[in-house]
Amino acid sequence: MTIRVFIADDEGLVRAGFRALIDSDPDLSVVGEAGNGRDAVRLIGESRPDVVLMDIRMPLLDGIEATRAVLGGAAGAGSLRVLILTTFGLDEYAFGALRAGASGFLLKDTRPAELLAAIKVIAGGEALLAPQVTRRLIEEFVSRPEGWHPAGDGDLTGVTEREREVLYLIAIGYSNAEIAAELYVTVGTVKTHVSRLLTKLGARDRAQLVIAAYETGLAGGPRREPA
Repeated sequence: MTIRVFIADDEGLVRAGFRALIDSDPDLSVVGEAGNGRDAVRLIGESRPDVVLMDIRMPLLDGIEATRAVLGGAAGAGSLRVLILTTFGLDEYAFGALRAGASGFLLKDTRPAELLAAIKVIAGGEALLAPQVTRRLIEEFVSRPEGWHPAGDGDLTGVTEREREVLYLIAIGYSNAEIAAELYVTVGTVKTHVSRLLTKLGARDRAQLVIAAYETGLAGGPRREPA
């Protein structure tokens, strides 16, 4: 099945470049584009894409509010995923985009093949955060009082040893298939572990599982200021 992609970016040349790249992949198809957040919300509702490439800094309505609107409204029903694109590794808006429900975060200078792969990962229901900034992004995110925090006492009580292994691998960017290969189990078994982790930690998606792994120290300790 072809993955339907919508492009939201205020630069026409950027949109044209993304469109040419995406249309070069037989598994992907561009179903619409917009140059501002307000038009993006309206057109996403009409075109019903699977994945939205969302620029953060756009006129009329920024990427955060546009993401919140499409995921919270009728257009957000079903399997719609938002992949945030930015030129800044720790763009202030990225934190808000994750809170708004975005499933991924990539830099605009990501290599073409990596962007195409990212779209497919997001469409498959997995989270994807730019490897260059994941640790700094998550540690900053969980340090903020308005950030999401795991359910319970903020630790991994009740999470089995195997679930901890799966959670760690999710945090460092492994896909379900890669986790299955690493742990010598089936992809179906991995999906079961992920589902249980979502329930136990009160997480909405894999992005929040990554946050949980960092906040509990499983994938790195709390952020420390340099001495």
